Amino acid sequence: MKTVNVWCVLVFLFAGCGSERLNYEQLDKALLSYAQVGSAHMPEEIAEVNSPYFDAVFQRPDFPPVIDSVFPGDDIQPRIDALANIGGGTLIVKVGNHFTGRLELKSNIHLYLEEDALIEFKSEIEAFLPVVFTRNEGIELYSLGACIYANNAKNIAITGKGKLIGPGKGKVRERTMTHDVIENLVLADTPVENRIYDGKTADYIFPPALIAPINCENVFIEGISLERSAFWNIVPTYCENVIIRGVNIHSIGIQRGDGIDIESSRNVLIEYCTFNTGDDCIALKAGRGDDGLRVNRPTENVVVRYCLAERGHGGLTVGSETAGQVQQVYVHDCAFDGTDVGIRFKTRRPRGGGGNNMFFENIRMNVVHSALRWDMLGSATHVGNAASRDHQVKPNRLTPRFSDITIRKVLIEKAADCIKIDGIPESMLENVRFSNIHAAAERYFVAKDAKDIIIENSSINCVECEIDTVNVSGLNQRNVEFIN
Repeated sequence: MKTVNVWCVLVFLFAGCGSERLNYEQLDKALLSYAQVGSAHMPEEIAEVNSPYFDAVFQRPDFPPVIDSVFPGDDIQPRIDALANIGGGTLIVKVGNHFTGRLELKSNIHLYLEEDALIEFKSEIEAFLPVVFTRNEGIELYSLGACIYANNAKNIAITGKGKLIGPGKGKVRERTMTHDVIENLVLADTPVENRIYDGKTADYIFPPALIAPINCENVFIEGISLERSAFWNIVPTYCENVIIRGVNIHSIGIQRGDGIDIESSRNVLIEYCTFNTGDDCIALKAGRGDDGLRVNRPTENVVVRYCLAERGHGGLTVGSETAGQVQQVYVHDCAFDGTDVGIRFKTRRPRGGGGNNMFFENIRMNVVHSALRWDMLGSATHVGNAASRDHQVKPNRLTPRFSDITIRKVLIEKAADCIKIDGIPESMLENVRFSNIHAAAERYFVAKDAKDIIIENSSINCVECEIDTVNVSGLNQRNVEFIN
């Protein structure tokens, strides 16, 4: 169904619905530019966090005063272990090239990379054995884990101006699983302790992330650069009190080369990071399908601010693995300059979960495809017939849902679509409010399967200003100007 633009009356409740309208020039002046965010602008101090959803104090960790150094040619892991055995301390990675297999951080260990220190990880499967407990694409298993791994550690840090480089050509990349989706291979009814992928139990492996702590508290990552990941770059899983700031991530051309993936973790701050990635820049996740529901741990209490996404599939993405729910997320003062999509919400019918209570404001973007995108069905390549909205499915335990999202003060300098929604017929996108959206886009609003959507105090410069909807109810506009 296509309808022309109309002025509508606000008919459902949102807290604080009234908001002052800014024009394009006012918003442009108020927002930070692309040149004012990202790693180059990280201050020394961590400023107070003001989330509408939670209170938390994020601060630098303290470590025992013991300091050791490791030089090129030295084995790094024995020095980490020696520090851990005496209660912890700081290990300085000196200038030069360090070549190593998997490193495992222990409680109270601070790994500091000097400027021009480079840690390159080996490319053979044996360098990441024995297998360790981890989560890969939202499913628990035992595999290669990560280039830098930690499990049940408290108070760990990786900082400095050095660089981490993932595995190069070799068996890790040659035998990475790419032929199917993981839930078809790691079955939910297989006990986790039997899900072993060491290069011998199957003819494929699940590749290591670059940094992936699991079940850890007080994780601090600052200043480093990451390149050539074999998989996702930074992946805190089941962690609490996580700070990631000032990192530079480069994974262009790498399939599934996500920048930062927060997996079922809480009290997380991401700030002043710069991304050029082969997949999503920042992704918030919480487990996949039946296995994610079994674990049932949300990602919650997250703040993302002052980040710059230059290349990537999505600047900020929620999903698609969200079985345990993503909630209480506050994203502000970020800029996306050249990503495919700006803010993206992804679910899939067989994966469960979804998210709610999310607030986005003060965002500047110049994107290739959609600026504000809900992609809740996915593609047939990954989920078969479930990707079609015409495929009838009754609501069940794996039916995802997104609701209660506020997006305001967003300047869309260029996009193909301003707002594009593909919901799910049996689980419609609900209760989304847009205000002070000032956009230059080819198309204004295309939506399927959504209800109770407010758009107010906004201006849209569009080639096609029609509202194109299928199964959408409660769409309300107030004080929206169209220019074409």
